[in-house]
Amino acid sequence: MLDTLDAAAVRRWCSGALAALRRHQGEIDALNVYPVPDGDTGTNLVLTLTSAQHALALDLDNSSEGEQTSHGRVLRLMARGALLGARGNSGVIVSQILRALADALTDTAVVRGRALASALTAATDAAYAAVARPVEGTVLTVVAAAARAADRTGSEDLATVVRAAASAARDALAATPGQLPVLARAGVVDAGGRGLCLLLDALAAVVGTPLTDSTDSTDNPDNADSPDSTDNPVGRATDPGGAGRAVDPHSGAGSEEYAYEVQFLLEAPAGAVDRMRAALAEIGDSLVVVGSDAAGDDDRDDDDRDDDDKDDDARNGPVWNVHVHVDDIGAAIEAGIAAGRPYQISVTRFADQPAPPLAGRAAVVVAAGTGLAALFTGEGAGVVGGSPSTAELLDAIRRTGAAEVVVLPNDPDTQAVAGLAAREAEAGGVTVAVVPTRSPVQALAALAVRDPRRRFDDDVIAMAEAAGACRYAEVCHAAREALTVAGRCRPGDVLALVEGEVLLIGTDLAGTCHNLLDQLLGGGGELVTLIVGEQAPDGLGEAVAAHVARCWPFVEVHTFVGGQPHYPLLVGIE
Repeated sequence: MLDTLDAAAVRRWCSGALAALRRHQGEIDALNVYPVPDGDTGTNLVLTLTSAQHALALDLDNSSEGEQTSHGRVLRLMARGALLGARGNSGVIVSQILRALADALTDTAVVRGRALASALTAATDAAYAAVARPVEGTVLTVVAAAARAADRTGSEDLATVVRAAASAARDALAATPGQLPVLARAGVVDAGGRGLCLLLDALAAVVGTPLTDSTDSTDNPDNADSPDSTDNPVGRATDPGGAGRAVDPHSGAGSEEYAYEVQFLLEAPAGAVDRMRAALAEIGDSLVVVGSDAAGDDDRDDDDRDDDDKDDDARNGPVWNVHVHVDDIGAAIEAGIAAGRPYQISVTRFADQPAPPLAGRAAVVVAAGTGLAALFTGEGAGVVGGSPSTAELLDAIRRTGAAEVVVLPNDPDTQAVAGLAAREAEAGGVTVAVVPTRSPVQALAALAVRDPRRRFDDDVIAMAEAAGACRYAEVCHAAREALTVAGRCRPGDVLALVEGEVLLIGTDLAGTCHNLLDQLLGGGGELVTLIVGEQAPDGLGEAVAAHVARCWPFVEVHTFVGGQPHYPLLVGIE
């Protein structure tokens, strides 16, 4: 058992927690209180911790060793990576918990039981502060219970405190359906709380006292950091869409120590890439190596094979994206050649790339679907794909080059991420406002009234008012059986949701859409916006528009092909 939480233990904790979240990712995703098909808490937590693990593996840090303890430095790296990779409310809350732990423990010379208990209390405060309207029966309740139990031990023994916290978290999780009626109706516990329990279980395993009933007690955290471990995400994309790529805190900025930025794509086996990574780390900084296993991944040692075999692997192995800041361009490229076949090589001299001054005003919109992306681009907005990380939103804000930026998240679960990105951007001198749009139709309404001639604050208020005046609805197929306010639905049923609540349950898609529009327009409305999704049958948009024209002849209808997943139809009423 560990007496203190040192840097090595923190690294094992991160690896073990990520491994546990990956194993239970599907289970946590399924703990969706609504029957809609986009429950992704487990996925968001995996991607958030993957970013934390990347930050530890790449060891990107600007501070000097003398400024903080070794465990504090590793905790800060982990927290920074989680913040930049945070996705969804669950990812944001976990990132804030890690940040608070790092803040509380960085200057503590030796982390034992009482110090960790105090840090968990600070983490609870940070978690509650990260949510605009805290709700009990969620991950907030779980972390609070863990902190109280840790504090009640009054023990200096690290294992005693961690075990108490993990056990209390599990008890609090089991009680969440009794605190939140929506969980009770769905017959599930809180998904974010389940994820936090896995994090605390992983910490207990590292300390050496895993709970006897833990589903993850067989994890071996001492092996979790092994470069050959299948749970080690270093240099591998974690999601098919590429969303799990490594996060570089220096991305988009020049280098104070090195003159050039070198980037290239590389076809090479993983074993050779590990050696290249080590070689590049010796000659530069801001090193990011991200790869995809799509072409297969061969971790055999290259030294055991002849040159022909290596050439074959380089041509057929995974593709890696390599980024590094160096003075010696040739040495960086030679390292790539030694590993495999580099191509699309680009070199940027920082002295030739002065940062342009920030000027003007811009908007950044979150949108899933090629049609929606084209629609918002046509409105002059920058577009980020659905369920973005903090880093992706931050990068989009910076790419505008504007001094003032409005962010339209278009999803309740992305609002917290947008808030983190806004704070990060403001630290770099950009003024950012987040208009809390919950649907793309609200973003369209907001963009329609923006006026760069107004003061920025006045423009934001006008956009927020326009978005709030647009009622939104969405139609999808039920992913699971559930008891809703409109009755019980079964998998495959058509659901019509208004402002996030199920209003209608049907069996016919077009008929349910018609009924939805009738109910919405019964409450008034002059303009209807229809956005057709990728799963919509041919002619759905036209059929719904024709129904509105026939039954509500004085209402204007605009129909767009959005291509959004999960929802065959999005509706806006103004």
